[in-house]
Amino acid sequence: MSAGTGTSPMKRDSRDTDEQLPGDLKMTRTLWPILLASAVGLLPFTIFSTYLVPIADGSGSSVAAMGGLRGLGGLAALLVGTALAPLIDRVPKEWAAAGGLGVLAVSAALGASGEYILLVAFCLLVGAGTAVLNPALTAAAADRFGAGKAASRAATLVTATQSMTAMLAAPLIALPAAFWGWEGDLLAVTAISLLLAAVLLSRRSRSRVEGEEEADGGEKLSYLASFKALGAVRGAVPLLLISLLRTAVFMGYLAYLAAYYDSRFQLDPGLFSLVWTLSGASFFVSNLLTGRLTNSAGPRVRTEHLLILGLVAALASVVGFYFTHWLPLALVLTSLHAASHAVVAACAVSLLVRRCGALRGSALSVNAAGMSLGVFVGASLGGAGLGLAGYPGVALVFGALMASALGAAFLVSRLSGDEHTGEDGTENPGSSGTSTTP
Repeated sequence: MSAGTGTSPMKRDSRDTDEQLPGDLKMTRTLWPILLASAVGLLPFTIFSTYLVPIADGSGSSVAAMGGLRGLGGLAALLVGTALAPLIDRVPKEWAAAGGLGVLAVSAALGASGEYILLVAFCLLVGAGTAVLNPALTAAAADRFGAGKAASRAATLVTATQSMTAMLAAPLIALPAAFWGWEGDLLAVTAISLLLAAVLLSRRSRSRVEGEEEADGGEKLSYLASFKALGAVRGAVPLLLISLLRTAVFMGYLAYLAAYYDSRFQLDPGLFSLVWTLSGASFFVSNLLTGRLTNSAGPRVRTEHLLILGLVAALASVVGFYFTHWLPLALVLTSLHAASHAVVAACAVSLLVRRCGALRGSALSVNAAGMSLGVFVGASLGGAGLGLAGYPGVALVFGALMASALGAAFLVSRLSGDEHTGEDGTENPGSSGTSTTP
């Protein structure tokens, strides 16, 4: 059974091949509420992490106990993202995103109270809200531009905006907080989230693009059948595994990055902030450029091959990083590692959007849930490696995870070998949409 559209493969192939890709500025003008909402979605936990000490003091709790609440958000994101994955494609994406923004608005208002029990609710609700918000926004951006490379380019613009926000969020929230405190920051998130939710709801009636109309006209799958259909999409399962493993390595690596630079190069927090900026800037630029390269009208390299290249670079840089004792080389490897992860992230999103068709919302939701799991896996395994064998142990653990991801990438490339038509690398939607035949 297929959850695809009624459009014939020949007609869809012709449409994708002849597709005129809009420029980034035109896409940004069309997607500005979606891009802004994706940035706002990162702010609640950024505020929480930045002002963890005063938040803990105000609530009468310890920093350790308050910091542990962040894990509740990740657990909520994992459970909600997985449970609601098939439902993302059953409602208009803008409505799902507006619902996620509404949950964020409520959570931020509760968190601004500073009460411990309400901060627990804040962490749980932020995790649950972003589990719906992020995949819904990414899928909504793709839906605005159909089912071809323009759609996957639009999706990577969302991820690039999020990486830019992660890089710039600290100064963006620190300046306003100087006037109204962290509580004011959270209340501002409440107001902006509600405003953006209203904008997305109002724009929904004008966002019916061809690809979305076709998807709406297709056969609706049951809840469990949606998972089954997603698992049958060629390359979808290894792509989801790659995202989980990549996130585990990168987030685990970041968790111990400050400690590494302090113990090996004696960098104080002020100087380390420059290292963090270097890593964030490298990720943002690489993510933006990769999204443009892989979704251009005539790409010089297949997305699957670029995915493999990014994973090779990530493997080499993370292993080499923990064995270097020369600061300039460590900085180069820090930049390379962030850039290579950005390549992998952009390629994975592009391939999921192109291949999953009407199930792209479900795929992106499971992808986000897997990345939430990856955060815990990376921090836990990285800590175990560090405790047992020091930084060589960390290199071994993260190297093994990256090697596993690389193996999955070769599987993705092999499974997609017969899904490309023409010299431009355009994928055949008829062969990789949402067919349940392996």
